[in-house]
Amino acid sequence: MNYRHAFHAGNHADVLKHLVLLATCDALVAKPASCFALDTHAGRGLYQLDGDAALRTGEATDGIGRLSASPPGEPLLARYLHAIAACREAHGGHAYPGSPWLLAHALREQDRIACCELQPEEAAALKQTFAQDPRVAAHQRDGYDAIKALLPPRAGQTRFARGLVLVDPPYERQLDEFDIALDALANGLERWPQATFALWYPIKQRKALHPFLRRATTLPAKSLLCVELLVRPDDSPLRMNGSGLLLWNPPWMLDAALAHCLPLLVPRLDDGGGSQRVEWLRAPA
Repeated sequence: MNYRHAFHAGNHADVLKHLVLLATCDALVAKPASCFALDTHAGRGLYQLDGDAALRTGEATDGIGRLSASPPGEPLLARYLHAIAACREAHGGHAYPGSPWLLAHALREQDRIACCELQPEEAAALKQTFAQDPRVAAHQRDGYDAIKALLPPRAGQTRFARGLVLVDPPYERQLDEFDIALDALANGLERWPQATFALWYPIKQRKALHPFLRRATTLPAKSLLCVELLVRPDDSPLRMNGSGLLLWNPPWMLDAALAHCLPLLVPRLDDGGGSQRVEWLRAPA
């Protein structure tokens, strides 16, 4: 596997993914019971936007760079920018948090987090980032296998009734990665049916997503929410025009919060023909 998220940290896809991640975590911690989070494709957890990889692509400039230059006052977007500010206070002015760092930032002392990364160098950096945080277990292992091994979650005598599983593959195996991810999610939902499961996906050509989205609606869950942000029309196979997340069993009112803030992202990140979508593919009963 050759993918390194450092080349893409802070781009428009990260903005969407991390906004949704924080909103989901905030909903989880609104209740007193402990919760558990599993990040199956964690990367190194922390990035520097002045590093060679980020500067080579410049993707962060058109993502978090644009949003930071024109920050809206909307509460959820302000929450996201506050988390980035907290990361930079701790790790320097060019730091950008990956999903493991945001999970650790948003969750509480009694909560637990497992982060998986298969690539050795990235996994070593992930372990170093969280070496002093007893809540976080960093594993060098395949994230799909971790769904089978770590769910349903428990820590000692504690069984976690609530939580989140984030699946964020690199999609290097373009012919079958959607099916691999959905197979793993189906297994996870059977093992831990009350949890929220989130799957990130890239958008190039819309028609290529139709079989994937149809199959996603067949997974065993009470509800399924689709959230998308495009910065260009979805008709080019040569570039990532946007991205989306599917959320099985999302927290109550998450759809309303995202429907309020995503329209504010489009004019800030748009490269021409951008759009957003918050739609129930299976509405809660």
